[in-house]
Amino acid sequence: MKALIIGAGVGGPVLALWLQKIGLEVVVAEARSSLALTEGAFLGVAPNGMGVLDALGIAGAIARRGHPCRAFTFSNAAGRAIGRIDRSADERAFGWPLTMIRRAALHAALAEELERRQIPVHFGHTLVGVEQSAAPIEQGARGVEARFANGASLRADFLVGCDGLRSKTRAVCLPDCPQPDFTGLLDFGGFARGPKVPVPPGVNHMVFGKRAFFGVFTTPAGETWWFHNGPAGDAPPRERLLELHRDDPPWIPELIEATPHILGPWPIHELDRVPAWSRGRVALLGDAAHAMSPSAGQGASLAMEDAMELARCLRDLRKPPAAFRAFERRRRPRVDRIFREAQRQSSRKAPGPVGAWFRDRLLPLFVRFGAAAQTEAYSFRIDWEERAE
Repeated sequence: MKALIIGAGVGGPVLALWLQKIGLEVVVAEARSSLALTEGAFLGVAPNGMGVLDALGIAGAIARRGHPCRAFTFSNAAGRAIGRIDRSADERAFGWPLTMIRRAALHAALAEELERRQIPVHFGHTLVGVEQSAAPIEQGARGVEARFANGASLRADFLVGCDGLRSKTRAVCLPDCPQPDFTGLLDFGGFARGPKVPVPPGVNHMVFGKRAFFGVFTTPAGETWWFHNGPAGDAPPRERLLELHRDDPPWIPELIEATPHILGPWPIHELDRVPAWSRGRVALLGDAAHAMSPSAGQGASLAMEDAMELARCLRDLRKPPAAFRAFERRRRPRVDRIFREAQRQSSRKAPGPVGAWFRDRLLPLFVRFGAAAQTEAYSFRIDWEERAE
């Protein structure tokens, strides 16, 4: 069979590698004109995601471009420590630690692997239409034809949309799906050197500020990666961030001032309860099917798991519609559980003065529950040898 994948971000390339592994011919179509090497800030590939990459033989290449996270620490607007999660044993327990990596570096590593394995990627292909044949697949025939804004068309036996929150695949093939919901929070990020940040390398530190949420990760080379989640506003980004954090620990405004380029904003959306992840010979994967708040730290890793599970279902069930239904049945309970946890985490970021007072006092309890949920998510593995039913 021949597979057509829409999207060359994270989920699409990982799916392409898995489908090639089971013997399929694979083609990837990407709307961007080239690799997304200037988009986004950074992310964490959790141990469960690294496990998927390890099974493909590429986890080491990703780890070399990133940095292990050994702990999470939490403080409030006054700078008082209010919680800690020790993740120093993750590599021993799960095979890999949480790996912090620039998004551009992850895209580049995956693209290099596609090129090495001779999987073609067609850039500048924005999906505008899909036609599915009702006839059985015959020798030389293809069940799906995808049309693109540049006038090109591609045929395959099935199509998988790995094209993210604003999925063209979802809009074209499952138009009755709900639209993503805006959470009310904007995400900004950046990379800086110079200001003294009271966080040791290898630790993700989170600050529950008076008006917004701020996170930092410092690399062994002394570069600080940071992100901000906070309410929208009309002021220019740097001015807006400085205002939101003016009553927070002084190193936060200093870090914002020292950042050459403020990245973003990225409005944070959630995509809850898509009625079905497939229709006929077309399926959705990753954020196209189940976008969630970044609070879970699992977006990229869940897309990687999706890719492995979908490949296993196609390997064992062969007929794409049946494989797609089995894929959704096996994946939805886990995705829904992590989605709800991400919602709970996100609601604590900007709760208002009264909510913040209660949050700061209850956060040690929340941290214990959060650590347990995190460990459960990290420990998940797909048994590639088990037959999908």
